[in-house]
Amino acid sequence: MAVSFDEVEVGTALPAQSFPVTRATLVRYAGASGDFNPIHWNEKFALEVGLPDVIAHGMFTMAEAIRVVTDWTGDPGAVVEYGVRFTRPVVVPNDEAGAVVEVSGKVAKLLDGRRVQVDLLATSEGQKVLGMSRAVVQLA
Repeated sequence: MAVSFDEVEVGTALPAQSFPVTRATLVRYAGASGDFNPIHWNEKFALEVGLPDVIAHGMFTMAEAIRVVTDWTGDPGAVVEYGVRFTRPVVVPNDEAGAVVEVSGKVAKLLDGRRVQVDLLATSEGQKVLGMSRAVVQLA
């Protein structure tokens, strides 16, 4: 079901979501993306380069965050612009629970052409992991 421009206003909240991230998730993402940087799967290497542990791929984190928007619109093609700043890595411990990325969003601006700007907040362990996370979305 498509979201209509006429149904939203500034401040409209999108349904928040939580995305679990485990080491197995990162290995699967590496295989799909071709990004086999050892900071995303090798704890020893990550520690040697000064990281607190293995970290999630930035693009993986970015992709999980935009799911809040695509699930809300019901159409991934509705996202016409999307950008973030990476502020803090998602640290993924080597246990069954892994990490969790919490994402919420709200309509920040109504734009011309039945488009809206959605601002996202993505956190892990209570820390913001994406800054200036914004999407422009074409609504029906």
